[in-house]
Amino acid sequence: MGNTNEIGLFETPTITEQERMVEAILFASKEPVEVQEFLKRMPHGSDPLKALKNLKLSYEGRGVNLNNIGNAWVIRTSPDLGFLMRSEIIETRKLSRAAIETLSIIAYHQPVSRAEIEEIRGVSVSRGTLDLLIEIEWVRLGRRRTTPGRPVTFMVTQKFLDHFGLSSLKDLPGLKELRAAGLLESRPPPGTSLKEEEFSENNGDSDEADFFEDDG
Repeated sequence: MGNTNEIGLFETPTITEQERMVEAILFASKEPVEVQEFLKRMPHGSDPLKALKNLKLSYEGRGVNLNNIGNAWVIRTSPDLGFLMRSEIIETRKLSRAAIETLSIIAYHQPVSRAEIEEIRGVSVSRGTLDLLIEIEWVRLGRRRTTPGRPVTFMVTQKFLDHFGLSSLKDLPGLKELRAAGLLESRPPPGTSLKEEEFSENNGDSDEADFFEDDG
């Protein structure tokens, strides 16, 4: 008889056992895992969200952290130890300015249609630009508008949040933060009418693209 302590199929595991389960699932997954996925895999009666929050506290100050991204959870190397990973080869794919501006507009205005993106940018958006953003899984299709023609809308993805280290769109920087970081000039360029209060409510102009310039 083995010495493994296997949880019975109809037995609700203790919170400590649940923490071990969510930890095992996270280590085996290459992508962030949503809470619903934990519920599917764990025994009936489990509370994966509570287990995740407990585990997050236990990881504080260690070499890896447990982070939540939207409704998903992932284990990541602690930011201050990132220098240890520099030997890894990272393939960068630089976006065009049109793609950066389009991505920024979608992030700050979602859900937004192609016509609305073009109105904000002041120029047309090529299909290739949107196709590229969808291909790299930073943008996805949203619901169709109920207006004539029922145009499709676009939204950023969980993968976009993960790439930029955001828990949600509420973490996107406002105009004051961008200027303080030196990512925007002290005044908008000619031809724009960007207002402080508009930006703080996630209603910005294409200048928001500067936030993503270095990361693209």
